[in-house]
Amino acid sequence: MLAATDPAQPYGAALSCPEATGGGRLSRAAGAHVVLIDGACVAYVERGGRSLLTFNTRVDDDPHEWVNAIVEAHKEGRLGRLQIERIDDEPARTSPHAPALRAAGFADGYKGLTLHK
Repeated sequence: MLAATDPAQPYGAALSCPEATGGGRLSRAAGAHVVLIDGACVAYVERGGRSLLTFNTRVDDDPHEWVNAIVEAHKEGRLGRLQIERIDDEPARTSPHAPALRAAGFADGYKGLTLHK
């Protein structure tokens, strides 16, 4: 997991941004983070942790491998409290990714899925 503005994160600068599952695009904004697995962008946490974009770049692997990276970054203090309201422009609680997030420690909250320290 890297900050979206980290020079080691090539998407949006050196490489064109992949298209997100829900059609959104990532932004190299301060406070946003990307999850790279083997150099491929697989997830993007927008600044403030309220929305998440996923990318269909690794169909041969576990589609929720990026969840572990987000939880680990949170445990290490690189990501603060996360209250994900939208995933791929859908409500987080009804997203196909919701079960994997819940299994990793996210809980249903008032506005979406929340991960506390």
